[in-house]
Amino acid sequence: MPSISIIRRTVLAVIAAAALSGCAGAPNAKPEACQPQPTLRTEPLEIVSEGRRARFAVEVADDVHKREVGLMCRTSLAPDRGMLFDFKTPQEVAFWMHNTLIPLDMVFIGADGRVFSVASARPLDDTPVPAGGPVRAVLEIPGGRARQLGILPGDKVAHRIFQGE
Repeated sequence: MPSISIIRRTVLAVIAAAALSGCAGAPNAKPEACQPQPTLRTEPLEIVSEGRRARFAVEVADDVHKREVGLMCRTSLAPDRGMLFDFKTPQEVAFWMHNTLIPLDMVFIGADGRVFSVASARPLDDTPVPAGGPVRAVLEIPGGRARQLGILPGDKVAHRIFQGE
């Protein structure tokens, strides 16, 4: 029969292996399910807010699979980066932070390219964050950036999807 110290070392080794799997601490996460998607094509996006301009390089998630994975399992996001989720047509949406390891701000954008609403989301929180109405797209940027930049409902988002492509 193994000694308590051998059992303790085995348990610690299993915990250490889980921590190195890339999704340490993510509730209900399976290591194989917590692989970030490859970097998607990057495009320029600009938000005009009371004369100020905030420029981002955004990855575009424009199909079901890309939108489902989003920024899950990423460990960082530069201040001038983000991901734009394009739903093609306005609809009610709600986002959650399952397997998302970094804090994010969600900028919900109407079909006219105007910011509809802004929300902050906590890492690994499965609580749905609704837009509050139909939107064409959602922009995810690093947590706290929307407040730092003064992004508010009514601000104009300049990106090709709001210009008739």
